[in-house]
Amino acid sequence: MLAHGAGAPQTHPFMTAFARGLSSRGIGIVTFNFLYKERGRRAPDPAARLEACYRSVIAAVRERQPRAGRRLLVGGKSMGGRIASQVVAADTRAGASPGVDGLVLLGYPLHPPGRPDKLRDAHLPAITAPMLFVQGSRDTFGTPDELRPVLAGCTAAELFVVDGGDHSFKMRGKSAPTETAIHARVQDALRDWIDRL
Repeated sequence: MLAHGAGAPQTHPFMTAFARGLSSRGIGIVTFNFLYKERGRRAPDPAARLEACYRSVIAAVRERQPRAGRRLLVGGKSMGGRIASQVVAADTRAGASPGVDGLVLLGYPLHPPGRPDKLRDAHLPAITAPMLFVQGSRDTFGTPDELRPVLAGCTAAELFVVDGGDHSFKMRGKSAPTETAIHARVQDALRDWIDRL
């Protein structure tokens, strides 16, 4: 399951490119819109409402896809990944099995741009499922160097760095790889990580 970020719906080119790319690598993918996007609003709902929406999508996926022989990975781009991680952490803290085999967090928003004092990491150490963070080295929401100490306190977290990439993994310069090539590299890394689970 892959949830969108705060400013872009599931139809955003980033989301559709990742859905197509992961599907072509044999990974079943579900994307969805949070309710505020479905209702045409720009501002995200409060976290509790976003988490409730994510939980309802997990329940719908489980209902339609029996677990036998299938792994359930959750995550998303930026805010979507943060909400997925908050849902899994809350369930783990409550003693409920989240029934999740791993988390994929693309451009994790560790803090708002320019506000490294406003960390969004307190819940992460509660997660016991494997996590893969994919972070651009120029991400203004948290660089890999800012993220590494946080991940050191987590049970099973890995970091894949998109060297030169921003929050959406885009690179600068005429000689930079194309967006398609960058996405393919990330998607290959995701496939490799999933194969190791």
